[in-house]
Amino acid sequence: YKSTHDLNTILLRALLLSSLTVSSSSFHIGHQHLNTRLHSSNTINTCIINTPTNTFSTTATSSTSIHMKLPLEKLTNHANSFAAANGIQVQVKQIQGIGTSTSTASASYQCAPISLLPNAFPSSAFQNAEMLAPDFNILVDRISKDGEFFHKTLGGEHGVISKDEFTKKLLELYTDIYMNDDGKKDGNGDGKPNFAKEAAVLGIQRSDYMLNPIDGNIENGYGPKQVELNTIAASFSGLAVNVASLHKMLTLRFDHELKEWLETNQKAVMGADYTPSSDTFVGVPDNPALTKLPNAMNVAHEHYKTRFQPSHPPVILFVVQEGETNTVDQRMLEFHLWNNHHTPVVRMSLTKAKTQLQLDEENGALYILPDTSADGEQGSIPMKYEVSVVYFRAGYAPTDYPDGYDGIEWQSREIMERSRATKCPQLGYHLAGTKKVQQELARPGVLERFFDEKEVGDGERSVVDLERMRGAFAGLYSLGGDAVEEDLVAVKEAISGKDGLYVLKPQREGGGYNFYSEELAKKISGNVSTADDGSLQLGEDLAEFILMERLFPPTQKAVLLRAGLVEGTGESISELGCFGAIVRAHDGAILHNEYAGFLLRTKFSNVDEGGVASGFATLSSPYLC
Repeated sequence: YKSTHDLNTILLRALLLSSLTVSSSSFHIGHQHLNTRLHSSNTINTCIINTPTNTFSTTATSSTSIHMKLPLEKLTNHANSFAAANGIQVQVKQIQGIGTSTSTASASYQCAPISLLPNAFPSSAFQNAEMLAPDFNILVDRISKDGEFFHKTLGGEHGVISKDEFTKKLLELYTDIYMNDDGKKDGNGDGKPNFAKEAAVLGIQRSDYMLNPIDGNIENGYGPKQVELNTIAASFSGLAVNVASLHKMLTLRFDHELKEWLETNQKAVMGADYTPSSDTFVGVPDNPALTKLPNAMNVAHEHYKTRFQPSHPPVILFVVQEGETNTVDQRMLEFHLWNNHHTPVVRMSLTKAKTQLQLDEENGALYILPDTSADGEQGSIPMKYEVSVVYFRAGYAPTDYPDGYDGIEWQSREIMERSRATKCPQLGYHLAGTKKVQQELARPGVLERFFDEKEVGDGERSVVDLERMRGAFAGLYSLGGDAVEEDLVAVKEAISGKDGLYVLKPQREGGGYNFYSEELAKKISGNVSTADDGSLQLGEDLAEFILMERLFPPTQKAVLLRAGLVEGTGESISELGCFGAIVRAHDGAILHNEYAGFLLRTKFSNVDEGGVASGFATLSSPYLC
């Protein structure tokens, strides 16, 4: 969900799509084969979608027929023009030898992967997810300060860190920096400066939800269940705002032509007898992400300025990937920071940071050094800056540290963490977003560890609604040394013909890492043995995974675009992400905490993975009903 890594794949898709004719086309998308027949008038009269198996339904269907008229050419032309005019784009780099006669690759832009129209979503579920955002912000902050919990949950001889080197490195740094004695020098004797505990914290989280039948019965309607909680590099806030504006424009501008399409999707989600009441808002809601997220960054920036009175011009540092292509989304945050708050941003990779950053060992200030060359030629950074906030849009995966676990990228990460600059996220927030922590939080009684009794409920001192949070958790099961009987029962089901009811998830961000169905059963079965008493023994290689209940959201029709071209038309499912923003001072005071916008991603219903940047899903918007 973070950034586009496989440029070759994207370019290949664009080249293949550009060769398709309007009269008859055949697409391979993920695991499904679509045959979409379009008439020469570019109006979809009949779309026959061949789906041999429907992995998101307990009842498989061999095909689904949609009889619907849609002015496809007119809608796609408007969508592409709106995308170009409003920056709904991703960067594509020309590869040497493809479309260029020079040895230097140049950058170009194309329409981001989008759903042509918004997707129906229950207002009650949307409001529930919106109200959960501040609660999850507080929860992540409380977890981030509990080193004992991290070691109990992630550590141990057969814990996550025994098999996951990346999480192990994060936990080691966290322990070294935050669990040692206070003071400018570490208590471990290495003599490294440490001002991390003097720093404030900025959290930009995104909690992702799928609709799932309430109490397992679709007659009860659908409620939101949490898929994951992203605490680092939660992306697409900028593009999501403009996609919502696009969908609002299309649904209002072409309301008559889209009436049947939108109402059909509403009934698919709300029930065949659904009719909105007179006081129900029906449509695409406003998305405040491009206002609220830059505002939270600026709150942290201004707090730093007031507290430390920097001696050099203060800036927010965006830590980005080398060869980043999701630049437009990031630049939107940068430009809104400047336009609304006059707060400047400097972009830098973890690799470059090793030579461009300097930690003041006397006061903990983090400086960006000028990049003037040896012959005096001025680079992109003309003067010395002081970093107020470090905002990570990289650093969430091992691939962001190509020099290895003792290499320059990890050294850069450590320098940033030890400074007095506000981190987004700091290491505790990063660890709080791991899948294993998410699984542990779902165990009975664990949420209560982080709150006093008076902070829970609806009283005057209430801080969070634990029951609302608990109600959003899906079934989550441990595969490590702490597995209990409930976990083993789920494992037995997963390898005994019910693999379609679960997802196997590693401690990784981004799409493409999960195991489903037969691959899930094979992965688990190969690491499970049976003891003499008949009990299951989990292999140590499963420790880095968790097993999650598979969710079954309602399907509805969608037209998906990639690189501005129609990729296909068919049954789809969606995932809602709700952003939250929190700023906490070094003394624990909460300076800012709020819901901060949304993101909807849509994919064809029998494509397992869901990342936009990784090529599985598209950006969309909720059409509340």
